[in-house]
Parts: sequence; structure tokens; C-alpha cells
Amino acid sequence: QVQLVESGGGLVQAGGSLRLSCAASGRTFSTYAMAWFRQAPGKEREFVAAISWIGGSTYYTDSVKGRFTISRDNAKNVLYLQMNSLKPADPAVYYCAARPGTIVRFINDYDYWGQGTQVTVSS
Repeated sequence: QVQLVESGGGLVQAGGSLRLSCAASGRTFSTYAMAWFRQAPGKEREFVAAISWIGGSTYYTDSVKGRFTISRDNAKNVLYLQMNSLKPADPAVYYCAARPGTIVRFINDYDYWGQGTQVTVSS
């Protein structure tokens, strides 16, 4: 069982940066693949980035490549999403998710979810 709590969202100007964190509870955090998803108003939840349990493999959706970086600290049970060069298309509620096994981008394959943190970008 893994419980996830996101933080770090807020209001930032276009071109600015934010770092999201996801604190995980549970002894098996280090064995779970982790991911970030986001959901804008009126839209479906979409995949943003994922990282393997040991952190050696990462995967990004095309729209955030080169701007966002996913990372994890297994000693602290924390997942991060560093977001740079934020654009008007990025505002959404950002969710972290966990699943045992390999990283995937499909929402239905993730077993555990946080409550989300709001990211707002002003132009």
C-alpha cells in the first residue's frame, strides 16, 4: 500500500519554474514506478512523465520534453517534477501516481494516486 501527497503547486508567470513534490508513505516506495499526470478543466487526465523504481529510466510526453524533469529520492520517499519554461498550455491539476513494476504511460495501469496540486500560469 502506498499513500501519495503532492505539494509545490501555485501561480507562476509564463516562462517561470516550479518544482512539484510527491511524498510517499509505505515501505515499498523504492520498488514502485512513479509518474506524473495532469488534468486541465474540461479535459481528460493526461500522462506527463514517468520514472522507473531505481530512477534509471525516464519517459516524457512530447509537449514537456526539454522543459520538465522527473526525479526521485528513494531514501526520502519523494518524487519530484521540476518544471521550467512554463507555458500557458501547462496549467492543470498535477497528480502523482504509483504502480509496481515497469514504467508505463497509461492511466489505468497506475494503482495509487495523490489528491493533486494546482499549477496556474499567468501570461
